[in-house]
Amino acid sequence: MASTRLTATSRAQALAALEGSQTASAELDVLVVGGGVTGAGIALDAATRGLSTAIVEAQDWASGTSSRSSKLVHGGLRYLQMLDFHLVKEALTERDLLLKTIAPHLVKPVPFLYPLEHRVWERAYVGTGIALYDTLASLAPGRRAMPLHRHLSRRQMERKFPDLAHDAAIGAVQYWDASVDDARLVTTLVRTAASYGAYAAARTQVVALTKSGTGAVNGAVVVDLETGREITVRARHVINATGVWTEDTEALAGDEGGLRVLASKGVHIVVPRERIKGSVGLILQTEKSVLFVIPWSRYWVVGTTDTPWEQELTHPVATAADIDYVLDHANAVLAHPLSRDDVIGTYAGLRPLLQPGTKEGTSSAKVSREHTVASPAPGLTVIAGGKLTTYRVMAKDAVDFAIGQRAAALPSITHDIPLLGAVGLQAARRQARAWAQRFGWKPPMVDHLLHRYGSALGELVELCEQDPTLARPLEHAPAYLRAEIHFGVSHEGALHLEDLMLHRTRLVYEVADRGRAALAEIADVVAPLLGWDDATRKAEVDAYLARADAEDAAGLAPDDVAAEAARQRADDVAAMQPLRG
Repeated sequence: MASTRLTATSRAQALAALEGSQTASAELDVLVVGGGVTGAGIALDAATRGLSTAIVEAQDWASGTSSRSSKLVHGGLRYLQMLDFHLVKEALTERDLLLKTIAPHLVKPVPFLYPLEHRVWERAYVGTGIALYDTLASLAPGRRAMPLHRHLSRRQMERKFPDLAHDAAIGAVQYWDASVDDARLVTTLVRTAASYGAYAAARTQVVALTKSGTGAVNGAVVVDLETGREITVRARHVINATGVWTEDTEALAGDEGGLRVLASKGVHIVVPRERIKGSVGLILQTEKSVLFVIPWSRYWVVGTTDTPWEQELTHPVATAADIDYVLDHANAVLAHPLSRDDVIGTYAGLRPLLQPGTKEGTSSAKVSREHTVASPAPGLTVIAGGKLTTYRVMAKDAVDFAIGQRAAALPSITHDIPLLGAVGLQAARRQARAWAQRFGWKPPMVDHLLHRYGSALGELVELCEQDPTLARPLEHAPAYLRAEIHFGVSHEGALHLEDLMLHRTRLVYEVADRGRAALAEIADVVAPLLGWDDATRKAEVDAYLARADAEDAAGLAPDDVAAEAARQRADDVAAMQPLRG
């Protein structure tokens, strides 16, 4: 296996391989455009089939939808209402596969309550639906990954969620799904793909798709956004997995065909764990969407909304109206209402909503209610729609479609490929006792580290052994070790402070100051690793502070237009960062 580390050096090596692909002997089999969960899954699928593979992403890994989800791995109860049993079964099978084999360190079971307002008919109706949910999950191979649902009386419900308003429900049905740190899942997928030989280059933007004399797409022109260098890449198959940017990427081929995708904004708020008394999550139906109250580490994630987004796609933001909507719907069932002062963070993501049909001249295979694979031009495959839970199925379908008849001889094997950190997880849990004693880590810190790194925690321990100061928590963000910041650069490919604040950690929304107080210490850890001089260090700090200030201002804006104007200030500051040669 190749190195599992994503670093500035591995990125430079990947760019060199892209540049060298122009010779026939070095031409890539697959070039994946888009570094979200679908693109990362495609890179792993293609690499483990023995195909020479590269993946490029214009921003950081998972910087779009895949770091701004509800952070759930679930079957989708709402699809049962649509009688789409196949889709629910598929998602539940993937959920259990992630829990048992692929990423047991990253994906964790979570109990949820479905509150009931009516005594007889609703308990029977909801109970039957959730029983069917469990039945479909039981069809997955092997042992059950989750407990069965159970009906709760009002008293039992109140013991599990004391802060549910007394008149909000007469009882509940408890069922199980799972949660995941979405950005870590993507980074781990990319690292795993790289370990099987895939070339990975973030901050690398596709600006054109190239064609052969017969009109087939045969590669792309990419720009290294760190230096401005332009590279022409040759590939037998280009797969577009860019989510809400799908149509923009399709247009680079100069054809009219492809898939239609609209962006819908979903907003979540974050409140401290002690602010709501409860040991389980809630799922609530609203007039526009489903509202989740999700227990997560030291806080609750509450959301989401579902509104059209017509602004710039890169940085969706939460408005005052969005935050108030989530608060109002949560407060409708909480005994002690939340206020704006309780909100320590917010985030907004864009769902890529696949529109019916395809553009003229497109061949496609609608393989799911949720996602479609299409070919606007020979050599170019596009996949859109879907959900985080079924990323692996989407990746398989995309690669199958791209390579055509070769798929029979090179079938997908990702159902048998554990991600980095999964193999040896039980041993790491036992070893962690000694590590905790050596470095003075309390049980919550050990749980945090095992959940984030699994058996790869051993790599982080090596850093602490080399430099014991890295074993200390950050002074102003003690939920994270200094070693985790180092690891984000030395193993997980972070190139900028915002990569660490937004995607390697969640400090941008899990502490009330968006991580401002911890920024200096974080920059001190990062600067020598990336060779920053004083001017570059200051530019990085200023860029992140501008982002934090702008998102705070957006949260006070009345609508998307005003919020986006506030948010644009961060981009103006970030654009001043020097390119690195």
